[in-house]
Amino acid sequence: MGLSEYRAKRDFDKTTEPAGGEAASAGGGPLRFVVHKHAASRLHYDLRLELDGVLKSWAVPKGPSLDPSQKRLAVEVEDHPLEYAGFEGVIPEGEYGAGTVMVWDEGEWEPLGDPHEGLRGGSLKLVLRGERLRGGFALVRMRRRPGETRDSWLLIKERDEHARAGSDAELLAADAVSVRTGRTMEEIARDAR
Repeated sequence: MGLSEYRAKRDFDKTTEPAGGEAASAGGGPLRFVVHKHAASRLHYDLRLELDGVLKSWAVPKGPSLDPSQKRLAVEVEDHPLEYAGFEGVIPEGEYGAGTVMVWDEGEWEPLGDPHEGLRGGSLKLVLRGERLRGGFALVRMRRRPGETRDSWLLIKERDEHARAGSDAELLAADAVSVRTGRTMEEIARDAR
């Protein structure tokens, strides 16, 4: 996708979100991931995976789950710049995605197999090594319905030693502070004033 769609949706004179440089070339090191908690018009979580010098991104309305029986809708959105991985703050009213953004989890991710083939083929298996999300996950693309303009995927936790049945409310409620700054959503919003 590149960053043109990302930039076209934002006025960087009004938002503190990073504009990002040109897509960075692969550095050969570990790939990063971040999950943002985003209180926009509706509270949701954004999964972002570093690949090809950008952050491939999905909006996850109900948030991630450690329960393999819970399939989470993940709507593919525009690529974000790598610098967005560290973004935490408030997107101002009137701007795309207005609301408070928290770094809910971050770490490294590893594709199982060729990630480009997985994304093209609609089945990306991966391992997350974050503070809150660990172990195997799968992103599985669903068939596009008439009128849909974005691909919808399912985010599914694999059955492994990090899986926890019935853990969703506990995971999302107990971990209500940023892994980066230790702030709550309310503190992030207050500090942005």
